[in-house]
Amino acid sequence: MSEETTAASTLSPTAAGTSPDNPWPLQLLSQKLKMYIDRAPSAWVEGQVIELNRRGTNAYLTLRDIDAEISLPASVWTSVLDRQATPLERGSRVVALIKAEFWLKTGRLNMSVKDIRPVGLGDLLARIERLRQALAAEGLFADSRKKRLPLLPHRIGLITGRDSDAKKDVLRNAALRWPAVEFEIREVAVQGNTAVAQILAALRELDAHPVVDVIVIARGGGALEDLLPFSSEELIRAVAEAATPVVSAIGHEADRPILDDVADLRASTPTDAAKRIVPDVVEELARVRQARDQLRRGVTRLVERETDRLTSLRSRPALAAPEGMITTRLDDVGRLKNRSHAAVNTAVVRAADQLVHLRAQVRALSPQKTLDRGYAVVQLDDGNTVPGTRHEVIRHPDQAPAGTALAVRVAGGRFTARSTGDENTGDGNTNG
Repeated sequence: MSEETTAASTLSPTAAGTSPDNPWPLQLLSQKLKMYIDRAPSAWVEGQVIELNRRGTNAYLTLRDIDAEISLPASVWTSVLDRQATPLERGSRVVALIKAEFWLKTGRLNMSVKDIRPVGLGDLLARIERLRQALAAEGLFADSRKKRLPLLPHRIGLITGRDSDAKKDVLRNAALRWPAVEFEIREVAVQGNTAVAQILAALRELDAHPVVDVIVIARGGGALEDLLPFSSEELIRAVAEAATPVVSAIGHEADRPILDDVADLRASTPTDAAKRIVPDVVEELARVRQARDQLRRGVTRLVERETDRLTSLRSRPALAAPEGMITTRLDDVGRLKNRSHAAVNTAVVRAADQLVHLRAQVRALSPQKTLDRGYAVVQLDDGNTVPGTRHEVIRHPDQAPAGTALAVRVAGGRFTARSTGDENTGDGNTNG
């Protein structure tokens, strides 16, 4: 015992501390692996049964992932399988409670199924509906996110099954409607565990293609289990994030996949998708002819209307006899000329009469008229006989004392006199 205790004390307590000189015994490694794996909790997993073999009280099965190429062998007691109402078969979709177990003697890791339950259609539908509601709450199905399809795409991206009827329907019906249509085709698995990965890769490739204007994901219907890839959350989010408009053409009306909700356009069948992504060349040519006819009629009506307007304008008197305007204006000018002459003559006559009247007034107020009435103008006579020379007018007797030489102007002419002095009269008048 002492030797075993001494050997155990020299071993490293952890795997990282082992070395070529101080290795662990294989038993110790196996024990530690078993202790570690036994502490791992059980887990519910989902998968598809691809192998199932019964051997006495034990059964051995292989589960495969729904969306990836990953398989896991497991063992289960037949009593667990016998509890199922419906016997499990290959291809069944199940959820299983798995516990990892490590066999110490053989060093083998085993996945033990403690419970297993088949996933029915009702469970799948309920799960799809919960995912649909969650994605709708995020706004992934809102109309504001959906993109409009181009009227005439340069090239159409088509994701469909290999040599499938859906592919033939899309190509044939699109070519019938628009013979010059071009496609960029990606053939992928449209069911099974590799479908989601292949569809995602094709979608991302076509979305990045510089010439592809619209992408069609087409499949010709199928059972609910076959359509599960088109309700994959990863695929739905990829379609929502795509910059290119996406058309869902899954020919299944009863249980529509979530792809129909997130796509920018849902077509009921691949044939319907072909009809909705390209216009009908016959209809478009008919529209062109109709537009040309409408344009021709519009131009014809415009020309006719303008011709009628020109005819109406030419029939008006101003254009039918343009000299009439000149004649009318000539008469107006003559009439206005006569009126202006009469007005000027009247003004001249009135002004002449006024001038005669003013002249009579001026003459009545002139000094000569005063002299004619017997008055005289007495001025000092300083002996200056130059015509136009002014002489001081006598206005007071003090200006002409006795002996002053005076010049007297009367109506008939001028004569001289001499003052005899200031003579005071009784009535207050002074005479020179």
